[in-house]
Amino acid sequence: MDIAPLALASDLIRCPSVTPRDEGALQVVQAALEALGFTCHRLTFAEAGTAEVDNLYARIGTEPPNLCFAGHTDVVPPGSRDGWTVDPFSAEVRGDTLYGRGATDMKGAIACFIAAAGRYLGERGDGPVGSISLLITGDEEGPAINGTARVLRWLAERGETLDACLVGEPTCVSRLGDTVKVGRRGSLSGHLTVHGAQGHTAYPHLASNPIPRLIAMLAAITAEPLDGGSERFDPSSVEITTIDVANPATNVIPAAARASFNIRFNDLHSAEGLGEWLRRTFDEAAGEGGRYDLDIQVSGEAFLSPPGPFAELVAAAVESALGLRPELGTSGGTSDGRFLHRHCPVAEFGLPGRTMHKVDECVALADLEALTGVYKEVLDRFLAAAGGGGRI
Repeated sequence: MDIAPLALASDLIRCPSVTPRDEGALQVVQAALEALGFTCHRLTFAEAGTAEVDNLYARIGTEPPNLCFAGHTDVVPPGSRDGWTVDPFSAEVRGDTLYGRGATDMKGAIACFIAAAGRYLGERGDGPVGSISLLITGDEEGPAINGTARVLRWLAERGETLDACLVGEPTCVSRLGDTVKVGRRGSLSGHLTVHGAQGHTAYPHLASNPIPRLIAMLAAITAEPLDGGSERFDPSSVEITTIDVANPATNVIPAAARASFNIRFNDLHSAEGLGEWLRRTFDEAAGEGGRYDLDIQVSGEAFLSPPGPFAELVAAAVESALGLRPELGTSGGTSDGRFLHRHCPVAEFGLPGRTMHKVDECVALADLEALTGVYKEVLDRFLAAAGGGGRI
């Protein structure tokens, strides 16, 4: 069965699946996979205080090795519609480009992999040597509590294993084929509240202004770089994302001042170690009697899936299909590879990410067809090794 990646990507974009809503996106994926002979499991998870999330695990074949494609159908909000030149969920084609939220991150890649699997299975007729699976979540752009991590636990409870995983996140920088990701920096978000005492600005000795302390504390964590990078990773970074006093009056000293920040950290650090550094630094900057609260949220530690046979196979497939040897990198944001790398070798390869999370997110039609070709080449190479009795 031949599946056109453009048509499938368009159907997915038309589902406004902003985290944690599904809005029919997984049903589009399931229908396409079941038509190819995959067995699909819809998995809904929820925990106290979190939204219910739909996920999908699909597999064709019962024998090892099991090559898994991992991705997500949830997308970030489109933001103000005024900035878009198209309806973000219309999947409009203009010239040689498909526009819409999720076009690159990452409904386009999901469509390409399903199309590639269809072409591979169409050539064989009797199913794959080994197995092909897909782990698709609706909780990657959000808290990621009820998504990939929960599906992996479900698989472990069933005794089902993944032998290698290809993550379809947008990895390329300038052109399709220039980068395969083999790791990612970690991400820590901090929410800082500095307490003072409200009062009249004309009588500062009767109040305690938290704003100067907040400024000093933020300056202390941004004054010097955390590091200069490591062998495989870019330097860590600290970025202040919000400062809020919520004070509409110019003659009132506020009772509290708040700020949020994000640290993207490499393998020279851990979230625990950074938490300890933050508290030491804030204690010193706040001074004696300076009161503050710090809430830390960690979405993932830095991880590296050491370049090995599977990463080499993916790089070779890219080079064969596109004539371009990709760099093996670790830059960019976090991905669900932070969960998957504990279970099997992981490599990430997807579309160029220049427009992800932006207005007028888009993908070149030629890149959809070319990525389908790369994924088909990965399937050919990985499962050919299985047919020869070997494993990656």
